[in-house]
Amino acid sequence: MYPLCCISLESSAIGGDSPEPMTALSRSCSAADMRSDGNAVGWPSSGSDSGSGSSSFAGVLYKWTNYGKGWRSRWFVLLNGVVSYSKILRPENLTSGDDVRFIGDVSSGRLKRLNSCGTRRNKPKKSVGVVHLKISSFRESRSDSRRFYIFTATKTLHLRTSLKEERVAWIEALASARNLFSLRRINDKSPIIHSDISLSTERLKQRLLDEGTDEVLIKDCEQIMLSEFSEIQGQVRLLFEERSNLLDTLRQLEAANIENEASGVPEGEYQLTQHEFSNIQHAKYSEWSTTESSDDVEKQELEDASEDEEAYFFDTKDHFPGVVNKSDVMDEINTKKLPFERRKKLPDPIEKEKGVSLWSMIKDNVGKDLTRVCLPVYFNEPISSLQKCFEELEYSYLLDRAYQHGKEGNSLQRLLNVAAFAVSGYASSEGRHCKPFNPLLGETYEADYPEKGVRFFSEKVSHHPTLIACHCEGKGWKFWGDSNIRTKFWGRSIQLDPVGVLTLEFDDGEIFQWSKVTTSIYNLILGKVYCDHHGMMHIHGNRQLSCKLRFKEQSILERNPHQVHGFVEDQNGKKHATLFGKWDDSMYYINGEGISKTKDMVDENLLWKRTLPPVNLTRYNLTSFAITLNELTPGLKEKLPPTDSRLRPDQRHLENGEYDMANVEKQRLETRQRMSRKLQENGWKPRWFEKHSENDTYKYKGGYWEKRDEQNWEDCRNIFGEFSEDIVNKSAVGT
Repeated sequence: MYPLCCISLESSAIGGDSPEPMTALSRSCSAADMRSDGNAVGWPSSGSDSGSGSSSFAGVLYKWTNYGKGWRSRWFVLLNGVVSYSKILRPENLTSGDDVRFIGDVSSGRLKRLNSCGTRRNKPKKSVGVVHLKISSFRESRSDSRRFYIFTATKTLHLRTSLKEERVAWIEALASARNLFSLRRINDKSPIIHSDISLSTERLKQRLLDEGTDEVLIKDCEQIMLSEFSEIQGQVRLLFEERSNLLDTLRQLEAANIENEASGVPEGEYQLTQHEFSNIQHAKYSEWSTTESSDDVEKQELEDASEDEEAYFFDTKDHFPGVVNKSDVMDEINTKKLPFERRKKLPDPIEKEKGVSLWSMIKDNVGKDLTRVCLPVYFNEPISSLQKCFEELEYSYLLDRAYQHGKEGNSLQRLLNVAAFAVSGYASSEGRHCKPFNPLLGETYEADYPEKGVRFFSEKVSHHPTLIACHCEGKGWKFWGDSNIRTKFWGRSIQLDPVGVLTLEFDDGEIFQWSKVTTSIYNLILGKVYCDHHGMMHIHGNRQLSCKLRFKEQSILERNPHQVHGFVEDQNGKKHATLFGKWDDSMYYINGEGISKTKDMVDENLLWKRTLPPVNLTRYNLTSFAITLNELTPGLKEKLPPTDSRLRPDQRHLENGEYDMANVEKQRLETRQRMSRKLQENGWKPRWFEKHSENDTYKYKGGYWEKRDEQNWEDCRNIFGEFSEDIVNKSAVGT
């Protein structure tokens, strides 16, 4: 629905004070209207034109930035339905001859005072924020008589005035400006259609009676007329509904497109250049989300807000306008057209999901053995850790491209694409707050994606410690590894340190190996949960070149998070290329050693760019690729072994939105999982992977795809079925 102006006026403010009447808007000011101290004088009478939207309004407001800097003063201007704000210093183009209405104290002494503590010297004075009232709403705070909010689809401005009368004046100014837009004019010019139309026949009956017409004939004519009118009335109601739907659609389209328009922003001080607007978009708008109109979430809004106005940084998107997005031009290597189409969204949930209180869950389990506490499926996403391993190969085309570069003798480009692939595996973790299912011992997962030219297989090979081994084959390359995670709990955050080596081998014998970086998850108890990846990644090669990548750890004051920077060097330490970008967005490179923040770079190139998120987002925030991982495509179920993750009942119930059944099945399988340690002690061995020494990496020993073709799964136990301790005690080597 089109976001309409919502002004909430209570009968009382904090402490029981009644809100002041909305007459605090100053009249049009000129040099003669200002006192020597610069304060606006003369409040309008009830007959003044203070509500006229043709005037512009200006004044000082305090804007919330973050907990480090708190409230900062900003110079706000409302002109032609556009709110612009900048660092304190009254714009020079607002002269005494302009039709400007000042709100509050705008004396030169006060502005000078605010300038001295709010801005840096010799800094360019320019607008740092623009809000179109056409697609915005605003309301007053219910808890503070001086605060109010402006909401857009991408951000929330938390504003405060010096006096409550000034807030009334600003709200009045916003309301008057908000009523000027085209959508209102469309409604005014459109013919008014009432769905409630009545018809009277009294005058006609009287005229016929005066002419001596028989009353029976008059009644018959009246019934015919009312019957015909009833049909017309139904058609009018239908037209009225269609008109309402059309107007709603116009509002939605207008709201979706207005922020891309440059019209409505005045020239001069308030006209943003294309580069400035791009900086604001990437540095600021991406960090905000629409906030509900409720004071219950004010505290959370302040926690999520950040001071975005002083963030001047280099963004790769702004300086590579002519670079071709190679991720959109996939290499058509060893790909086949599928006889079916993979799904684009998860099934619609059957039940309504119930929220879970983490605190109540912890409170109810105080003093219990936490290893026997089964977390509800509310904290899970409908894929397993085995499938999560394959999700990191979403951009496997980078390895296909690396193979081709190697065949052409370009070893530098091969390593650059391998490095981009190593970074791309982290892209899907952004916004993913739910954990994947922990696989059962012996659980497997296969992925045959002929359209990508890859075949993947993984298995949980150990329960204590938890180890997952995987193997993938593509066009001219093989990728394998095993992974374990060591965890450290720091109170409000948890640190995950991966243990294990990933290996990539090309058909020409070149091998690259690397280990993953540390992952930290923050705000586990309070605040918005988010994750960050940080540390050094060293990609070792068995030939001349190697690569070092540094994942920059996000700090509290970080304005440009998720940065990755590195270089490719030879055995003599000479740097052949520099890489830079973000692990959740894209990676670029320049030849030789250079600084990625230099604007006049040459030989820039895009290596990888993340694909756009799907249209049908759920609370799991799965990517389009991840949505397909647990899908049972036509004819696949009959080919799978009974150990495949797609057949796991609790995971399937969660995907279908059957939350009660998912919790029941998860609790049953958790009981089976606790028997895994004893199963290992009795000599259990992985079915499809092996390693030759204690410190070696698990490697695929072959045979799975052959068994699949034969449909011979006799030696694979149904690990998701009923399970008893008798089976554990009788278990021998192998399953």
